[in-house]
Amino acid sequence: MSELSKTVKEKYNELQDYLANLDSLVIGFSGGVDSTFLLKVAYDVLGDKVLAVTSSAETYPAEQLEEAKELAKEIGAQHLVTYTEELDNEDFVKNPPRRCYYCKFEFFKSLKEVAEEKGYANVADGANYDDISDYRPGADAAKELGVLSPLKETGFTKDDIREVSKELGLPTWNKAAFACLSSRFPYGDEITADKLEMVDQAEAYLRQYSWQQLRVRHHDENTARIEILSEDFEQLLNLREDIVNKFKEIGYTYITMDLEGYRTGSMNEVLNEEDKK
Repeated sequence: MSELSKTVKEKYNELQDYLANLDSLVIGFSGGVDSTFLLKVAYDVLGDKVLAVTSSAETYPAEQLEEAKELAKEIGAQHLVTYTEELDNEDFVKNPPRRCYYCKFEFFKSLKEVAEEKGYANVADGANYDDISDYRPGADAAKELGVLSPLKETGFTKDDIREVSKELGLPTWNKAAFACLSSRFPYGDEITADKLEMVDQAEAYLRQYSWQQLRVRHHDENTARIEILSEDFEQLLNLREDIVNKFKEIGYTYITMDLEGYRTGSMNEVLNEEDKK
């Protein structure tokens, strides 16, 4: 780890010590930048006393599930795929500002059940220190259910995680940030399996262009709002006809590009403090 800054090295050592003090651990594993890094370090420290668990649900893209399976295999960790049924939860389907709480509560509850059934002492997620600055009601679910957040608790930011992931040779070090598909809908718009499938297909199509970050936000029943980084605007406009044709095939009538570009949590911009309670 000779290339790491002193501060990041200290965080890395602290994370290893933190994990070494755990008897065994179930990790909620999405295959994203954060959870892959956590799984790698946990496996290096705890070996077979670590279990990665991925939820296969309508809110989780199919290709991401395959990537998660492959990443767990490359790391050498045990991996279990479960299924959570968020769309059976009326509070989730209604898509209130605290939607993420209901989703995470179901997922973390399933992780706790797996841990109890298989004899693991602790459950952890991949939340990092940057998550403190955004509206994350899912963190309330983690706290209520006693889920650990080792990366957050040892001060790892997303940039720190990418830096150490690169040093460790993890292919996710420069992977685009990922969020579940339910985050693509304005609060109050009902979430359905059909809408989730439309978003999944649209984003899968755009990912062929290797843009670093992208989101397809789904408005009303038939409007897509594409968010990409501003440096990719010109390429998108050059591909306009192909994208429009594909999106109409998927089921969209109106296809727009957000001139403000990609940013995390753009759906939270309409919320006030009262909405977040």
